[in-house]
Amino acid sequence: MNQRFKVVSLTHQQAPLAIRERLALDEPACRRLLLILSQELGLTDVLVLSTCNRTEVYYSAARDQCAAILGALARLKNLPDTARITPYFVSITSAKAAVQHLFEVAMGLDAQVVGDQQVGHQVKQAYQWSADAGAAGPFLHRLLHTVFFTHKRVRQETGFCDGAASVAYAALQLVEDLTAHLASPRVLLVGAGPFGADVARYFGASGRFAHVTICNRTRAKAEALAAECGLRVLDFADLAQGIQDADVIISSVAAPAPVITPALLAPAAVLSHKYFVDLAVPRSIAPAVEAVPGVLLYPLDAIQSKASAALERRLAAVPQVRAIIAESLAGLQNWSAEMAVSPTIQKLKNALEQLRQDEMKRFGKRMSPAEAGLLDEITKSLMQKVLKQPVLQLKAACQRGEAGPLAELLSELFNLERPPVPAWVEPARQADPLVACLATATVAQAAARRRIGSEAVSQAF
Repeated sequence: MNQRFKVVSLTHQQAPLAIRERLALDEPACRRLLLILSQELGLTDVLVLSTCNRTEVYYSAARDQCAAILGALARLKNLPDTARITPYFVSITSAKAAVQHLFEVAMGLDAQVVGDQQVGHQVKQAYQWSADAGAAGPFLHRLLHTVFFTHKRVRQETGFCDGAASVAYAALQLVEDLTAHLASPRVLLVGAGPFGADVARYFGASGRFAHVTICNRTRAKAEALAAECGLRVLDFADLAQGIQDADVIISSVAAPAPVITPALLAPAAVLSHKYFVDLAVPRSIAPAVEAVPGVLLYPLDAIQSKASAALERRLAAVPQVRAIIAESLAGLQNWSAEMAVSPTIQKLKNALEQLRQDEMKRFGKRMSPAEAGLLDEITKSLMQKVLKQPVLQLKAACQRGEAGPLAELLSELFNLERPPVPAWVEPARQADPLVACLATATVAQAAARRRIGSEAVSQAF
């Protein structure tokens, strides 16, 4: 495991909606923060994840960089300082705990609605941004591919992803309850982004709602989604009239300020109860709207998971999901341990290959090309057989957590830490054994002087 891996996390569990919406990051902001953290702060394995319920930064560093990360975030969001936001963040500095947290987030275990699969797609998107920015190192690449493989296993082997229990589906269930007294409720969906599209698909597939209209600033996007889901389309310029005509208004618009305000409702009185559901972060419906007579507002935090059969199956599958995560974590740990000894394995391969090449040069001159080719094939096969057992033993020792002593023993037995031999030594070795001996001694003395010098410097400082 990369012991430097950490996470700074703000989620719905410790931060209210007002704080989460203030710190929400769109794609351009996520990409800018990635560059700041990787290039200016020098962090590696950086992943910036921002959803409606969380803003998190995963990274690798020798020390806790929470203060520096929050400082960069505050500057990006034009906040005067970090004093107001720091109490809402949690810094996880244990690599094992940080990796476990990422797995639980990506699987949907840490979601507001257990098993919400939208978060998994958002993790993939965040990983793509990290890779594009060159902020993903070998560990993050391996970690995220393990996460995706684990997600696939969870979908195939458990019922954790069955049914529809996302926030979007919870909104559908809420609206079903609110409009149970209406024969044919009229629903207006505002926003056709990824989250709005999920809501539209649920309403389009529901037999309860026959009058569903979608309104989006870009009409072409609304038309494409309406065609897919069998909905009607309303021009964004006619939003005020659409609100007047609807019984339920669900907004998922991504905007820096509320799109639906009391002023938008002012032209005409609200003659019957209207239900406003705000699924956006930052909020797209001004809280003051609820002061308008007849209006009931349901913000994101008010949408609770419904006790559905799908949710019950997901909750029942949680132990299986955790067991699969544990297997993946064990595999990741084995890979990390093997990575720690891979330099020793490579040095051993290089040392044996150098011996093989030396012997090929010695005897190759006495052979025909055909004989030399056969000898080359034989020695390569022999070298692979000689290497096989030490490599297997090293990997087995990794799984037992005992690779260190064995790696040191191999290094000592094969002198793997010897300094590189200068180019002039090989001709000297072939020309005169005495010269070769002197050349080797010279190299050894130079290495000793460097070692003594570095130790002296270390002691001095």
